[in-house]
This record gives sequence, C-alpha cells and structure tokens, in this order.
Amino acid sequence: MTNTIVFDLGGVIINLDVPRCVSNFKRLMPEENIRNILGIDEEGEGVVAVSAASKQLMHDYEYGNISTGEFLATLQEYCYPGTTVDQIRAAWLSMLDTLPQERLDYIASLREKGYRTILLSNSNQLHWDPIWEQYRLGNYFDAVFASHHLHMAKPNKEIFEHVIREAHPDTANTVYVDDLEKNRKAGEQFAGWRTCGSIEELKSLIP
Repeated sequence: MTNTIVFDLGGVIINLDVPRCVSNFKRLMPEENIRNILGIDEEGEGVVAVSAASKQLMHDYEYGNISTGEFLATLQEYCYPGTTVDQIRAAWLSMLDTLPQERLDYIASLREKGYRTILLSNSNQLHWDPIWEQYRLGNYFDAVFASHHLHMAKPNKEIFEHVIREAHPDTANTVYVDDLEKNRKAGEQFAGWRTCGSIEELKSLIP
C-alpha cells in the first residue's frame, strides 16, 4: 500500500511557459543563442541543452556550481549590446507560470491522510526562491531535495540514492510523480518506485 509520494516541481506542481520565455529572450539575444546557449525552443517542454556551451552552463547552474550572478553574467555575453542583467533575470523568470492552489490543497490532503510527501526537483536558484517563498512549499512536504542545493540532479543515480539514504522512503510503497519520462525511468531503475506523469494521474491512484 502506498505510503510515500515523491513529487517533481516544474511541470508537475507549477506550470511552465517555455514559449513565453523564448519570446522574451528573442528581444535580448539572437535566436541561435537561445537554442545554443540557453538550450530552449518554443516547441520544448523546458531546458534541453543542445550544445557543449549550453550543456555546461545549464549543468553548472542546475547543480549549484555557479552563482546566479555568474549565470546571468554569462548569458549577458550572448545578448545584444545594452542588455541589462535585470532584463535577463526577468526573461528567465518568465518561464514560471501558474501554480494552481488545488494542487497544493491535494498535497496537503495527502499529508492529512497520513502519506509522507517528498519534493525532488531539478531547479536553479532564480526559479526556486520565488516559488519557495510565495507558495510556502515547506508547509507541504516532509522532505525537500533540490538539485542546486545538492550538487546532483535527475536522472542520475546518485540523487535517487541520496533521497533513499536521507528520507528512507519505503521503496515498495512509493509513487514518484514526474512529467519527464527519463526521470520516471530513472526512478523506477534506481529507486524501485512506481511512477506516474502528473498529479491528475496520481489522483486516479489516490483520490
């Protein structure tokens, strides 16, 4: 019987608006740089590194190996002359969309029923801080794991091993919710968790 649910953040709890983010960056840098440095396009579901430069930059920021200041300064090098750091910050933050209150209410109801809830997110400081503060996510989870705090990220084996070591979820009775198939497969392979792709799908398992 399920007793623990592990949640992804972006694309599961909070909606992402990648096309809006791309549109805002088009005003700041050539489209080629949006693809090759940011690694995003209007058809994508999120950041997908497509070049050595974008792979390194996104890896370093998502893993917390560089500061937000260093991240923004690097992006500024690929922007049109006169582009400010504040403009870049605003464009990056525009990827964050709505967070329906009913999703948080559902997570709260799970805890009231006795389920353990865990947050496991590949994130970055610029996206993480406003979500954490605005929605008081600490009130909804028994344990929280974020890539930029841990210097490790999904779908790598080490982050799943870390969650198991620190939070001790009951492997056979854990469901992992993530919108990305590669992360779900990693959760199945490295942690032995059952998986689903959305909170809506989870509700069919646990009303």
